[in-house]
Amino acid sequence: MPTTPAARPAVSDLRNRPRAQVLIVGGGINGVATFRYLALQGIDVALVERGDYCQGASGASSHMIHGGIRYLENGEFRLVRESVRERNTLLAIAPHYVKPLRTTIPIFSTFSGILSAPARFLTHRNAKPQERGALLIKAGLMMYDAFAGSGRLTERHRFHRRRRALADLPALRPDVKYAATYFDASVHNPERLTLDVLHDGLAANPDSRASNYLSLVSEHDGVARLRDELTGDEFDFTAPVIVNATGAWVDLTNHALGGGSRFMGGTKGSHIVLDSPELLAACGGREIFFEHSDGRIVLIYPMGDRVLVGTTDLEADISQPARCTPEEVDYFFELVNHVFPDVAVSREQIVYRFSGVRPLPRHDDTQPGFVSRDYRIERRSGARGTTVLSLVGGKWTTFRALAEHLGAEVLDVLGRPAGPDTRALPIGGGRDYPRNAVERERWISARTARAPRDRVAVLLERYGTRTDEVLDACGPDDAPLRHCPELSVHELVHMAREEQVGRLVDVFIRRTSLAFRGLVTTGLIDECAGVLAPVLGWDAERMAAERADAIRVLVEEHGVQFAPAAT
Repeated sequence: MPTTPAARPAVSDLRNRPRAQVLIVGGGINGVATFRYLALQGIDVALVERGDYCQGASGASSHMIHGGIRYLENGEFRLVRESVRERNTLLAIAPHYVKPLRTTIPIFSTFSGILSAPARFLTHRNAKPQERGALLIKAGLMMYDAFAGSGRLTERHRFHRRRRALADLPALRPDVKYAATYFDASVHNPERLTLDVLHDGLAANPDSRASNYLSLVSEHDGVARLRDELTGDEFDFTAPVIVNATGAWVDLTNHALGGGSRFMGGTKGSHIVLDSPELLAACGGREIFFEHSDGRIVLIYPMGDRVLVGTTDLEADISQPARCTPEEVDYFFELVNHVFPDVAVSREQIVYRFSGVRPLPRHDDTQPGFVSRDYRIERRSGARGTTVLSLVGGKWTTFRALAEHLGAEVLDVLGRPAGPDTRALPIGGGRDYPRNAVERERWISARTARAPRDRVAVLLERYGTRTDEVLDACGPDDAPLRHCPELSVHELVHMAREEQVGRLVDVFIRRTSLAFRGLVTTGLIDECAGVLAPVLGWDAERMAAERADAIRVLVEEHGVQFAPAAT
């Protein structure tokens, strides 16, 4: 499915100057964040991603920015401390996407787990599940609050007994004994946050370059061979430092780079999104985070007018596509029933499913739930003096700190000192973002001469304060799409030109949350294809192929059910 050369300026930038100081392979959040950090240090850095940005595990997360209270049981105190502080940092520098999340743990016993927890901590092996009781959870939350330190932007935890728990959440199991409520953070648009981080890196340094749908296929004598996945064209690229940030595929990428490794042992995590007003009401505006009967920590998470339910933790075969299976759906319905026995959910309410492979280290017979979520960096020497740095592990919450750590390793190889940290540097549309309802109303009102109030509000949610750039690009004569008033013709054109839309499906899954919310129709697919075709150089054949591919991805990979075409 060829495109015109003008439709892929990002690839042309790399082809026309096929060298950089650093080549990052992998466009998930950790690769993109490292790209941003190095660009801010003035490094000539390039990034390539074989699919779309945030298409892999980064786009299949539980949409949480959290300290990981359950990692305390693993003894990962350094990771929890870093994660809680990074949560606080992201609430401050990315407030357009990262929001406080009230979380409640329903508890059904008082003393259970006190004796078994040390055994789990010491062995990390499969064992008969034993419920974690109130005393164990209370101890964990006290430690969690302590790690947050003086820089916290969230409230401390609270414990309530049965009567108060049922008053707050009347749909809970009637035998609940306590409810512990604390705050973490949510990220409703992880894909757009990734794009914002990328945008920052590209804007920080005129030498920085990045392209999606561009894969590393091989390496010979220190020269990387790159392939445009949309055209099939290939070209050589050189860099003395290569960063392998391909997540669960790190070992396969190292093989392509001429060096074998056995670092990875990822696990599959799946989720479903439900359109269930009854379950939404049962959550009472908070995430329900709890232990299922098998000992797995799971969640029920209201997001707008939808409810996210997850997640599994299963051994993964990365040679096979990650898909949410019928058995996993059954498991999700079981866990809903575990805490809300009178709330009925059904397959007909599922509007979206997704799965990803966590980039976990090789773990042999360690129970998946106990595999470390921390990260490490492996360094080796390649051909002709190149250095390959492989990122093993990493989680969403710590991407900023991880990028500084990985970036410092790169700078060390280059003989450059580490620059200032990014802890106080706003990300993209988080700069000057309104902090409360009054400021938000004032911000929107100041722009109603440029677009209707509702339209400005939608753009503010999607772009943060970068909305001004979008309003400038759209102009006063913009028109909403017939099949989706949340999108407009000129906004789609802006996405195509400024956000490297490569495939039609990118618009629905990663440039907007329309697929996640179950709002994509065949009419919308056709309308978006018609707008994008002249911008991206698609002829009639390519347009038809993009339409078919978008429907295939949404149906086969995400379980979307389209209404039959009208006759």
